[in-house]
Amino acid sequence: EVQLVESGGGSVQAGGSLRLSCAASDSTSSMGWFRQAPGKEREGVATIDSDGTTYADLVKGRFTVSKDNANAKNTLYLQMKNLKVEDTAMYYCAAWEGPFPMAWVAGEADFGYWGKGTQVTVSS
Repeated sequence: EVQLVESGGGSVQAGGSLRLSCAASDSTSSMGWFRQAPGKEREGVATIDSDGTTYADLVKGRFTVSKDNANAKNTLYLQMKNLKVEDTAMYYCAAWEGPFPMAWVAGEADFGYWGKGTQVTVSS
């Protein structure tokens, strides 16, 4: 089983930046960031695998996902810039095997491995 631990969340004003990190205990072929706001369903934010990166339309141009595999770190990052109030949510790191679509992974609570989340709050 892969253990995932997120960090880097916090409270910022609109227009600010945050960098989320996710430390994984082992490597998988795909990793990604997902978020869930109160009263809303979990949604995909960004994913990364051997074919490249995928972003949700709402974050394109503002968020950048990257992965550090050097020295067996297995760390996933999400650089978030120009944050908006609507970006407020609990952000989760996930890891899985196989090229499954981000939207499908977001809806499958029992698929893959998930961290406990880190809260991001953006105020106006």
